[in-house]
Amino acid sequence: MPPPKDVVKIAIQMVGAIPQLIELQQTKPLASVLKDVCDAWSLPNAEHYALQYADGRQTYITESNRRDIKNGSILRLTTSPDQEAERLYIGIQSKNVDVKTDSLKKLASLSQDITFAQEFISRNGLKQIYSIVEEGNDAGEMLAHTLKAFTELMEHDFVSWENLSTVFIKKIVSYVKMNAVDASIQQLSLSILENMVPTSHLLFELVKKEVTLDRLLTHLQATNAQLQLKAMALLIALLLSATDAERRDMMDYLRDKNIRQFIHKNIIHSSEPLGDEMAHYLYVLQSVSLNLCEHRMKTSMDPYSQEQRDLLQSLRQSAFESESEVPAGTFSTERRRSLCAKEFRKLGFMNNSNPAEDLRRAPPGLLALDNMVYFSRNTPNAYSRFVLENSSREDKHECPFARSSIQLTLILCEILHVGEPCSETAQAFYPMFFGQDHFFEELFCICIQLVNKTWKEMRATQEDFDKVMQVVREQITRTLSLKPTSLELFKTRVNALNYSEILKLRQTERLHQEETLAVPVLELREKLKPELLELIRQQRLLHLCEGTLFRKISSRRRQDKLWYCRLSPNHKVLHYGDVEEGVQSPPIESLPEKIPVADMKMLLVGKECPHTKEKSSGKQNKDVLELAFSIVHDVEEYCLNFIAPTRYEFCLWTDGLNVLLGKEMTSERTQTDLDVLLSMELKLRLLDLENISIPDEPPPVPKPPSNLNFCYDFSHAEQ
Repeated sequence: MPPPKDVVKIAIQMVGAIPQLIELQQTKPLASVLKDVCDAWSLPNAEHYALQYADGRQTYITESNRRDIKNGSILRLTTSPDQEAERLYIGIQSKNVDVKTDSLKKLASLSQDITFAQEFISRNGLKQIYSIVEEGNDAGEMLAHTLKAFTELMEHDFVSWENLSTVFIKKIVSYVKMNAVDASIQQLSLSILENMVPTSHLLFELVKKEVTLDRLLTHLQATNAQLQLKAMALLIALLLSATDAERRDMMDYLRDKNIRQFIHKNIIHSSEPLGDEMAHYLYVLQSVSLNLCEHRMKTSMDPYSQEQRDLLQSLRQSAFESESEVPAGTFSTERRRSLCAKEFRKLGFMNNSNPAEDLRRAPPGLLALDNMVYFSRNTPNAYSRFVLENSSREDKHECPFARSSIQLTLILCEILHVGEPCSETAQAFYPMFFGQDHFFEELFCICIQLVNKTWKEMRATQEDFDKVMQVVREQITRTLSLKPTSLELFKTRVNALNYSEILKLRQTERLHQEETLAVPVLELREKLKPELLELIRQQRLLHLCEGTLFRKISSRRRQDKLWYCRLSPNHKVLHYGDVEEGVQSPPIESLPEKIPVADMKMLLVGKECPHTKEKSSGKQNKDVLELAFSIVHDVEEYCLNFIAPTRYEFCLWTDGLNVLLGKEMTSERTQTDLDVLLSMELKLRLLDLENISIPDEPPPVPKPPSNLNFCYDFSHAEQ
């Protein structure tokens, strides 16, 4: 008798027949199993039939995936994939419109299954799909089903996108260009082009030439949210596939068309909530735009470049215009050189005889010079006030404009991740970025004035330069964490967060740290930990019971497909299954797949996960690795693979799964939550000891008295 793991108890249905309850032996060939099932129902030609799941995606059962069948699964006897592929291959060529439409509809549904897709493609089925699109005789529902089927078939990567004919591509492009076309057809067409663009530079060039940015902007302004999303997806795909020069030209054109203001007004501040996909695309657009500064950031100043020297001289002339108007013949060359050096020193350059040396460090390189010039030209009054105000101070208290600008530019590059590659999953963008064309430069203008303000508040000298810049970095990061919606709001908040406020925040954090370091408090912390850890465990399990929506992400692109996973209320079974877009919290009964907690063997994270190993190292992304985890169940070759939507969800799920496995919670979130709970509990326990210092050592126990005669003798009282 085979071991229990090789036998699963299942039900098999067939239309018009009483279901069969069988014990499926996994070691028995699938063809033999099918023959037994067909014989029980007196069906001839068992080879014309196949088994598929009755619920969910209705995947065909094959020798390669049969091990995924669980106890209690419900299967259905249906036409085999090769027979179904043959039938639909003939059906989509039918002259009868109804037959053709029904066949295309069924094809769009079945093409999600890899076994069916392989059979259909092997019959040269894609050629028929190409013909339907290229001939252009069909429209409406029939065309939508055709494009949907094509998208699903190409998803399996059996056929290269480079094999598509120019006629087919131009036909798809024409649907994007047309106005009088159903929105669903335009969405599918945009999605097809989005998938096509990253596969080769030739396809990128073709799509870029045929689909103009103006056309994409038109779709972005549509009221249909899905059409808007697909247009944004194609725009991002084009930007990511372009060369640096092409990307810069595209971004310049989009800026001329005021795309940022449109996004700020009609997408970010739309009445509809912003979805995860759109948030990711806005993050990528922000990242791509900021990375245009990377070249200047990494380029040192060339002291022999006349253009760069002119920019440097313009800073001096803007600040000391009246002094620079002295006729050339008045001073000797040596005297003039001495005057220029003095003025560059007043501007705050460390090497005043050769200020170009200050800009040789890269990063921030020429980006710092660009920012200083922008500040001097676009806010001349503020620039003059900054320089002249510090020129008139005592030497030891003057704030060096140039040195501060160079360091501030570097700080902003680090905070905004300039020059770093885009994450595949991140959604963190700054709403105020889309409210301003010259965002980086305008942010610099606000922050350089903040440097001067903070310098004065700290009564700083040159020796305090690093301390001042550290405070400024803290002011900027704390304000950005509040996600201000405009630069004006950022300016108001960052200026309100003055040096005294920073000191108060630091003092509060320091006091909080100090009070938790006393020995008695540390002992109390240790006593409280087990109770609070149990509270965290319960919270993690409750979160798993509520469930989470996960996205399927391939190495090629972000996927629109969603699936949901949740723990049963009795903590004994994990339920999961595919769901449609827009479904927030599906009932547990609608999730067809399940894994008994008792069958879970271990939890894998990051690089250990099989779905991260499948990707090539070139495409591997650090962010995806940080969000990946897998559950190994039954035997080690069975894995349920996850990519968490956020780091927060990753921590909660890995903690919850470790609790179910009887292991320690290891995520950084556990420590954070424990610290917060301990802090709150300690404050409540120590409330009565406010303003009373807690000694490190307990007070000494007094010595026993020399005699105990003070004790009352009750025996005398009784007499």
